[in-house]
Amino acid sequence: MSDSQLHNKIAGTGSDRIISVSIVEDDDEIRESLALLIDGTPGFCSLSAYRDGETAIQGIPKERPDVVLMDIALPGMSGIEGVRRLKETTPATECIMLTIHKDDDLVFRSLCAGATGYLLKNTKPAKLLAAIEEVCEGGAPMSTNIARMIVSSFRRTTQSPLTARETEVLTQLCKGQSYKMIADSLFVSEQTVHFHIKNIYQKLQVHSKSEAVAKALHDKLV
Repeated sequence: MSDSQLHNKIAGTGSDRIISVSIVEDDDEIRESLALLIDGTPGFCSLSAYRDGETAIQGIPKERPDVVLMDIALPGMSGIEGVRRLKETTPATECIMLTIHKDDDLVFRSLCAGATGYLLKNTKPAKLLAAIEEVCEGGAPMSTNIARMIVSSFRRTTQSPLTARETEVLTQLCKGQSYKMIADSLFVSEQTVHFHIKNIYQKLQVHSKSEAVAKALHDKLV
């Protein structure tokens, strides 16, 4: 397939749409394995691969992939700083941290930097691909033990400005649920979920899912 054909395919819609992914990982074997997995799966395309953050923040804004898989422990610039800079230049690109680290401070800092998902490197290939799709559909995927760690670290505070229902919605966001999944879980319409999330954003003075989750983690709101 030529470069122009690939570009047209990636830019397609519906069943023809291909999710383009860039990888930032300093381990050659892991980076190459991820690229092979993504390229070998229908509906996905490994657009580019980088071994350090400095090179990635130069190339990715020109390529504008749908999703970036970002390691944290990179040589030189950390993956967290890499995400922060990419979200400034390429805000439409979703960033998923893919790391061995499960420290709650790193999770918090990653979300504050603009990451939408946080997965461990032992995530099974099928779940990794599902997470890439989920983040493109508005979800915030996290490895199960990471989600449990975050939720268990929260303690309800009396200073929360949120209503009980808004807190339920925010809790679901923290678990990485998409708007549709939240609606199904709470037996309400997606329009109602959007209404609650709009109120959550206003009350918490945030502008995105990742900022809302980071605020919840920091202030122990759920």
